[in-house]
Amino acid sequence: MSKNNRLTFFIFLALILGVALGYYLNVKSFSTYNATILQSENAVKSIDTELLTVKDTLSIEYKQLNVEKVTAIKTRRDSETAREKSLEPLTLLSDIFLRLIKMIVAPLVFTTLVVGVAKVGDIKAVGRIGGKTMLWFISASLLSLILGMIMVNFFKPGEAMHLPLPPSNIDTGVHKVALSMKDFISHIVPKSMAEAMATNEILQIVVFSLFFGVATAAIGEKGQIIISFFDSVSHVILKITGYVMNFAPFAVFGAMAAIVAKQGLSVLSTYALFIGEFYSSMLLLWILLIAIGFFILKSRVFNLMNRMKEPVLVAFSTASSEAAYPKTMLQLERFGCKDKIVSFVLPLGYSFNLDGSMLYMTFASLFIAQSYGIHLSFEQQVTMLLILMLTSKGIAGVPRASLVVIAGTIATFNIPEAGLALLIGIDPLLDMGRSATNVIGNSLATAVVSKWEGELSEAQD
Repeated sequence: MSKNNRLTFFIFLALILGVALGYYLNVKSFSTYNATILQSENAVKSIDTELLTVKDTLSIEYKQLNVEKVTAIKTRRDSETAREKSLEPLTLLSDIFLRLIKMIVAPLVFTTLVVGVAKVGDIKAVGRIGGKTMLWFISASLLSLILGMIMVNFFKPGEAMHLPLPPSNIDTGVHKVALSMKDFISHIVPKSMAEAMATNEILQIVVFSLFFGVATAAIGEKGQIIISFFDSVSHVILKITGYVMNFAPFAVFGAMAAIVAKQGLSVLSTYALFIGEFYSSMLLLWILLIAIGFFILKSRVFNLMNRMKEPVLVAFSTASSEAAYPKTMLQLERFGCKDKIVSFVLPLGYSFNLDGSMLYMTFASLFIAQSYGIHLSFEQQVTMLLILMLTSKGIAGVPRASLVVIAGTIATFNIPEAGLALLIGIDPLLDMGRSATNVIGNSLATAVVSKWEGELSEAQD
């Protein structure tokens, strides 16, 4: 077994063992916490329903119901805190790994992109590659959004599942982000490179790196010293990546055990229909993307997918496409993509080419509308699709980014934001599929742009 296959095997084994341990803990140790949390949630819902029937807000009955609600909420929070405390040994494993990855992502993006752009040379070439890259990104994003719209209208999970609707005044904890061009531009353009590096703002690092790389190429021979230096630094960081990836199986084990211990397999039975239909749609998106890749890359697309199995597994089990970034970059270069293309396309993809997230956003938004019996015309659905296309850009790195975008979008169509409560419980399970799909989409984008530029060479081991 080769070194790469050995690591993939251990990651897959850790995933299975993590699910097994998580299930055991859920049944044996966490059943009390989960039962108390569920009981408290049901009590809060019941009290909310009763509060709506009480007309006099100054009555003793109204005040008593509010006291009971506060008590139920406190009980739920205490149980959730205790549960999280018990999960700390498991979540610590994945937290350490993700911190190690974040430690190397920003310097890796900066050094490789500066070298890549400087090697491309003139700004016209950078613009040409950028144009081809954005063409693929916009096309793939539209494909994902449209597929999500088609599939949710085909399956109609909101109508078929008959879920009890959450009260309209429920606090989901997800705060919407209003679409503002000023905020969007401000997010893209860094005010400080040090701040962008410290907060891992990939898009801002990309912008600065483009300026730095073009300027380095423009000063001619003097720039060769900088290119040589950053090239060496990027190789050092890739070596560190190799060390960090050895910890991946432990992180996968901890992440999977924690999520199954917390959610249990019961959530699968409740939401089996939605999860099954969503993942079926995701699988169809994979097939479509690979088919388009086959049209451009021919049979080499299968070799690319084979190489991506490890980054995809890491992204899936940690629910973080960022965790797979260094390994994805390495595999793309081994596949035959030139480092100057990889270092340019891949970081941009992490902000502009989130195919899995795009599909989820249309699927989830229309699912909530269906659950509330709100009919949206074809024109309204297309408008929603275009709004999602815009609002999803530039918010990479925002916690629960997809839910934040959905919250802002559904409010525009008078769909109750409380509907997000239907998804919050299973969002971590769906995020795993989204993250894996984002890796597939970005790897295909990089390979296709390399092919279009005539910069795709033979694969290396």
